[in-house]
Amino acid sequence: MRKRICGLLLGILCTAVLTGCGLAGKTDLQNTELEKVELVVWGAQEDTELMNQIIQSFEANYQGQADFDILFEVQGESQCKDALIGGLEDGADVFTFADDQLNALAAAGALNPIENADEIRSRNLSSAVQAATVNNQLYAYPLTADNGYFLYYNKKYITEEQVKTLDGILKAAAANRRLFTMDWSSAWYVYSFFGNTGLEVGLNDDGITNYCTWNQKDGDIRGVDVAQAMLQIAKNSSFASYTDEEFVNGVKNGSVIAGVSGVWNSVTVQEAWGENAGAAKLPTYSCKGSQIQMASFSGCKLIGVNAYSEHPQWASKLAEWITNEENQRLRFEVRGQGPSNIAVADSAEIKQSPAIAALLEQSEFSDLQRVGGKFWDPVSKFAGSMAQGNPSGQSLQKQLDEMVEGISAR
Repeated sequence: MRKRICGLLLGILCTAVLTGCGLAGKTDLQNTELEKVELVVWGAQEDTELMNQIIQSFEANYQGQADFDILFEVQGESQCKDALIGGLEDGADVFTFADDQLNALAAAGALNPIENADEIRSRNLSSAVQAATVNNQLYAYPLTADNGYFLYYNKKYITEEQVKTLDGILKAAAANRRLFTMDWSSAWYVYSFFGNTGLEVGLNDDGITNYCTWNQKDGDIRGVDVAQAMLQIAKNSSFASYTDEEFVNGVKNGSVIAGVSGVWNSVTVQEAWGENAGAAKLPTYSCKGSQIQMASFSGCKLIGVNAYSEHPQWASKLAEWITNEENQRLRFEVRGQGPSNIAVADSAEIKQSPAIAALLEQSEFSDLQRVGGKFWDPVSKFAGSMAQGNPSGQSLQKQLDEMVEGISAR
């Protein structure tokens, strides 16, 4: 005990003497504690395992630079905006959200412009960069470029030539006593019929209300022309307006041989149809004696950094890590989600995925979803009437006018 006490006293004495030589400064530096960095990440339930894996790799990469405590919490991407704006200071530091929420988040001050914007732009597809941009400022990190839809078809029954037109698909379905499906209860899909006609819908400058010309009475294609085309499709016995769940059930039981959906059903379709599973851009449809290419809404998942984060630099590093090339490649391998990263999008793995390839092919005919909340219900009501064959007998122009009035309501 005495030797230990003497040694301790000697150590204290040496420390005191060496302080004058500047060596104590080194001792203090060695004993400096790492900064405690606590971050919360929000993402989808289905992303839990993947995001925790990415967080672990981030902590390993930056080991020794901070004392990390990073927690992943489940928060639906479609409700992220509302959850965040409800309490910015209590919200996640890093979060996944759908790109149609970007304008509202930026306007609410929830996001700051990305500092290394040019670098992020150079890595990602232009469509994804556009989806993450407000007034020429990049506000989020692109994560995926696959929030869109295209055509699934069973190659056992439908040829590559037939999938080019909806007429061809319906003819093949009728010949095999099976169905082509599309969800007309969802305004998201119904945009397909209006998007490439010259008829327009979009956000006004206030970023909240909509403008819409879908009831236009003149021009090469009028609103009633589209409505009549939809009625013609609806009365075909081989067409069914199915929800996504009904589409999947039909694929599994064999009653559906073609349908409009997205990459989230690629595994199910592949398992059900095996080597006959096919995917392509949306077909053309007959309207006023012409073939019109069906359009689509497109979208991206983005990663945002809370402007109120207590550790903004580390939050930004984490957001960039989640969206880097390596982790977008991992996301495709694990979740089958289409990348926004240019290098991954151009990889052999992506080109071998029928669903992602079809989505990229459809991207030429897609538009970013930029509509206000008043868009959805009026379109669903109108399309529901068309799907049922216009049971009310009300004039098509009247129904179009009422739809547009609802879409454009202040």
